[in-house]
Amino acid sequence: MSMTSKINTFVYKNDNFIEKEDEIVSDETITLVINDSLTRSFSISPDSLKEFTVGYMLGEGLISSIENVETIDIEGNNISATIDLEDFDIKKELIVGSDCFGGWRSKIDFIDKVESDFVIDPNDLLENTEKIREKAITWKNTGGTHIASFINKEKNEFISREDISRHVAVDKVIGAAALKKLDFKNSYIIYSGRMPADVLIKIARVGIPIIASNAAPTLSGYTVADEANITMVGFIRGDKFNVYTHPERIIV
Repeated sequence: MSMTSKINTFVYKNDNFIEKEDEIVSDETITLVINDSLTRSFSISPDSLKEFTVGYMLGEGLISSIENVETIDIEGNNISATIDLEDFDIKKELIVGSDCFGGWRSKIDFIDKVESDFVIDPNDLLENTEKIREKAITWKNTGGTHIASFINKEKNEFISREDISRHVAVDKVIGAAALKKLDFKNSYIIYSGRMPADVLIKIARVGIPIIASNAAPTLSGYTVADEANITMVGFIRGDKFNVYTHPERIIV
């Protein structure tokens, strides 16, 4: 499925309408069924659905590694996944319960601190932030997507995915990295958009030590990053950025 669609539009300029063809981002409702018992629907960009499925299940704590995945079948807008986790029913209830009653505060109690000695040079962070802007092709053409990039220097991997949802963009790069069996603890994510708790929880669950964005944190995201031992970097602009939590991973 294509990330974009072509439509006719009218541009108002100098007291006139000019008709032109425009490119807009596509969005679809995707339904994910896990082990025939947990069903979730998402409004997302209809590409990289296998990566999204793996990343979503990792970020929600339904699986601990790619080895837990038995099958992923994609038919149009429907995804069916089977996983072999013995405590799936318990984890399913935690997800449903936290969605309805506890939100992110109930999830954080089940997240271990990120243990990683990974550090990064500030110049690498600034250069890679510029690099993800170059890779945001759909955003350049439509203005309608977020982008997330997963960087692993050890294997020289720079994985980028775009989506209408910043959360799903993160799911997709986590899933893509998991499918390549990259080391989460020696990698980091740069993405566009605010940094709330639900994004930080995904990062914490898979053990990624650093998240960076051109945008701001929220208090909930800051709280998760602080408690989960994640370095949170925001407002990357030009040659400046803010480090909100655990600055020891930024080499100065």
